[in-house]
Amino acid sequence: MNNILASFIFFTRLPFWKIKEVPAECFKHVVPYWPLTGWLTGGLMAGALWLSGQILPVSIAWIIAVIVRLLVTGCLHEDGLADFMDGFGGGTTRERTLAIMKDSHIGSYGVIGLIFYFLLLLQMRNLPLNFLCILVFCGDCWSKFCASQLINYLPYARKEEDSKAKVVYNRMSRKELISAFVCGLIPFVLLLPIRMWPATLFPLLTFALLCRLMKRRLQGYTGDCCGAAFLLCELSFYIGSLIMVYIYAGYGIDFLTKYVSVPFYFH
Repeated sequence: MNNILASFIFFTRLPFWKIKEVPAECFKHVVPYWPLTGWLTGGLMAGALWLSGQILPVSIAWIIAVIVRLLVTGCLHEDGLADFMDGFGGGTTRERTLAIMKDSHIGSYGVIGLIFYFLLLLQMRNLPLNFLCILVFCGDCWSKFCASQLINYLPYARKEEDSKAKVVYNRMSRKELISAFVCGLIPFVLLLPIRMWPATLFPLLTFALLCRLMKRRLQGYTGDCCGAAFLLCELSFYIGSLIMVYIYAGYGIDFLTKYVSVPFYFH
């Protein structure tokens, strides 16, 4: 239970630290429970989206939902994505890439990366509210499971004392791996329409490409790489979902009508 609590303390800005003091060693085991924190962050995001969508257009409700998760996580993953873009965009060697990623100042690659990320993320406003709520919850949990596998496939690229969080994550045990997989799997098995299950392959492909890139450039991963991997895996899930919807629409297969609770037009 200490490891689970440490995960909620580490990956959110909610006052879980008030519950009890967690030993520092527990923070080396937070990644296996990252998909479980997705039940909270994805649930809060989906809840904010649904509630605000009752009185506001989906486009505005979607922005509010994104802001809610930014506040809950303290922009932890977005900071990682910005540093990742700066490092891999501006660095030409392993050492230079790691140095840039450790720099707290954001560069042009980080700014441009975040702009394109949020522009692509905003395209989800084209989906009906109820269906989008399901995608938000499923995408958060499943993408965190995919990104969490970095610690199993790659070594840590820095020394422990050089890490930003001053902690190096331990690789998952078999029990932890199964637990992470179940936490990432259950939401889309129970909630996501079977026709949309192929969209869950997009994060796996994104993870494989990112893992290959990190291995070639850094011979490992960093905390920033984990945050970037999560956001990019999640974004690929959303884009994959849009692609699947357009494909089905092209073949005249309409399965979104049951999710429409307000006037909705999707062409």
